[in-house]
Amino acid sequence: MAPAMAARVLVGTCSWTDKTLLESGWYPPEARTPADRLRYYALHFPIVEVDSSYYALPSPRNALLWAQRTPDAFVFDVKAFALFTHHPTPPRSLPRDIHDALPPELKEKRNLYYRDLPTELTDELWRRFVQSLEPLAMAGKLGVVLFQFPPWFQPRRESRQYIASLRERLPDFQVAVEFRQARWLADERDREQTLRFLREHRLPLACVDEPQGFSSSVPPLAEVTAPVAVVRFHGRNAETWEARGLTTAERFNYLYSPEELGEWVPRIRHMAQEAEEVHVLFNNCYRDYAVRNARQMAQALGQPAGPQGPLL
Repeated sequence: MAPAMAARVLVGTCSWTDKTLLESGWYPPEARTPADRLRYYALHFPIVEVDSSYYALPSPRNALLWAQRTPDAFVFDVKAFALFTHHPTPPRSLPRDIHDALPPELKEKRNLYYRDLPTELTDELWRRFVQSLEPLAMAGKLGVVLFQFPPWFQPRRESRQYIASLRERLPDFQVAVEFRQARWLADERDREQTLRFLREHRLPLACVDEPQGFSSSVPPLAEVTAPVAVVRFHGRNAETWEARGLTTAERFNYLYSPEELGEWVPRIRHMAQEAEEVHVLFNNCYRDYAVRNARQMAQALGQPAGPQGPLL
């Protein structure tokens, strides 16, 4: 008999509005609006990750509506804005007034990077990002703020300094960190240094299941480095992992088998003995693959199957 899990384990998906999910028929015909879909999703899962915040700052109004449309114990993890994770960011994705305040040479760029913006503009972006999360935090529904760093974010002193600074930027929120550069965790010495650093700063490592063998591949660790633990499932489609010109859905087109999910059940149970809460999120967002695998994982962990409340 498997040991009881000490921590609350929340299983869900990354986003609830992906185009191919809407086309898959998972939502019933009567769930026509974004509000109806979120309410329906929340009947089936206790957590979701907001991925739209990577592409543009969310509005406080949207966050307030998300909080109002979900049960009291529902949790939103939120992905950090691309600029904050050193990803290329189109100028048009910035708020209009901040875009208008850019120096002319920056407005003409195809993409901006964090280092490009004047300090006063980055400070204002951080202020607005915090403001956009406050309605969820005040409702007790904000989980972690996920910073997913790109392959070129190397394990250097300045990188660690930047990660440490996130606690100063977001002092009232739980920051989590995901790497897409193998050097942070692949070598035993680097792994120990990275895990020690995260534990010292009480930052959750976003543990991942993803294709292996690439410089952007992080090994499938099950490490608890903070009170909240995070596991994200990206699928194992090696052919699309680093392919160019694909949509997000095409890149993560992978349906886990029950046996593959079963590999993680004892790992998650072990994490639940060390953490206060474990977030398990499926990012294989092609059609209904993520919701199917999330439900299978929840069942494998002994959680109730089916809707948790009245249907629409």
